[in-house]
Amino acid sequence: MTMLGSILDRLAGTQVAVIGDVMLDHFLIGRVDRISPEAPVPVVRFERDEFRLGGAANVAANVRALAGVPLLIGCVGADEASRQLRHALHARDIADTALVVDETRPTTRKVRIVTSRNQQVARVDYEDEAAMVSATELALRAGAGQAAASAKAIVLSDYRKGVVTAGVIAAAINAAAGAPVVVDPKVPDATRYVGVTLLTPNHHEAELMTGTRIVTSDDARQAARALHTATQASILITWGEHGMWLLDASGASTIEVAIPATAREVADVTGAGDTVVATLALALACGASLSDAARLANHAAGIVVARFGPATASKEELAKALS
Repeated sequence: MTMLGSILDRLAGTQVAVIGDVMLDHFLIGRVDRISPEAPVPVVRFERDEFRLGGAANVAANVRALAGVPLLIGCVGADEASRQLRHALHARDIADTALVVDETRPTTRKVRIVTSRNQQVARVDYEDEAAMVSATELALRAGAGQAAASAKAIVLSDYRKGVVTAGVIAAAINAAAGAPVVVDPKVPDATRYVGVTLLTPNHHEAELMTGTRIVTSDDARQAARALHTATQASILITWGEHGMWLLDASGASTIEVAIPATAREVADVTGAGDTVVATLALALACGASLSDAARLANHAAGIVVARFGPATASKEELAKALS
């Protein structure tokens, strides 16, 4: 059995706290056969709805697909989207009891109008990016601290929807007690993540956080070094068809390495970062080195980008990919 295969065998039952912006991805799917006479836009003849988990909820779904146990902390509204989100969580055997309800905010929902050939026509976002009211943030801090204290690893899934505040980050780090804290960042200010174990920006996010352009491997190396200097964390830059760039600062000496992409075909990169952080956290929780965890996550990402919309990679699919 390979080293990565042996890690995969240890994932079952591992608890991972997933703290962040939960979303509902709503797909309105139909057929296009004409252009509207009212404006130069396609007319989509409705066929069906699909609801999928997005954001932190998709991270939790990926943890569950790999036989881990997600402890999900997030915020929802008191609306129909919240009920659809909870239904989708229950269908995947993911507990929703730690979701904080804020009646002043909508549940984040992204409505995509899509043709039957998976071509996206338009997207409508229902969301509130304003700061949480103090009572909601206090409840999120408490939930984050409680989940982090009992988990073997923590994921902070920051989509800039208000959940991953400085207070929530601090609560998670303080309760982690040495457990790895993995962050999928969206905020340009890298210093807010000081104290975490691993930062996983994609190359566009890394460009924003460092003010540099990433075109070559040397650019990725310099960006990773700048982010490490700002945060003291290890850095994994995900880079689409170029694979990943890893700066591993977890040991006595820093390791810098390029990890080639494994995807053979790419249909949609939506949610691939969620798969990466879920796999990383699970592997690190089971004692894998950061290098091996990154390689395992790279294989998992290669599976989901071949599918349309946010998706998961099962433990069985990942085992097949490794073989």
